[in-house]
Amino acid sequence: MRTPSVPKEVAAALDAFPPVLRARLLRLRKLVLDTAAKMDGTGEIEETLKWGQPAYRAKAGSTIRVGATKDGRAALYFICHTDLIASFRALYPELRYEGNRAILLAARGALPEDALRHCVSLALTYATRKRRPPR
Repeated sequence: MRTPSVPKEVAAALDAFPPVLRARLLRLRKLVLDTAAKMDGTGEIEETLKWGQPAYRAKAGSTIRVGATKDGRAALYFICHTDLIASFRALYPELRYEGNRAILLAARGALPEDALRHCVSLALTYATRKRRPPR
């Protein structure tokens, strides 16, 4: 599946990161967009900048941001007043989290892609299943 080209403002934000971290963030971008493309009912994914970070949102979902922590880890950020991180913790206790707002990932090494795809799919459909438990 071909990943869409990076919008100029998103590319500029990604270019500000060191090469290893930028590569990881581009991989996370691809994971988010590929996951959305394989899902029914998400509609078009909007790719913009929010708080200076690449952000992805489907009409039926909650925003996902791709960024980095101050100590150099990659992160997938979610809106903190949702129950998304609590759901992710219940499903994937082996992942690392920051409060109720982020999944933290090393800048190098293998990604837990299956778990991340599931978490992304839950975020992209959050608005349509707010009151239903995650699957």
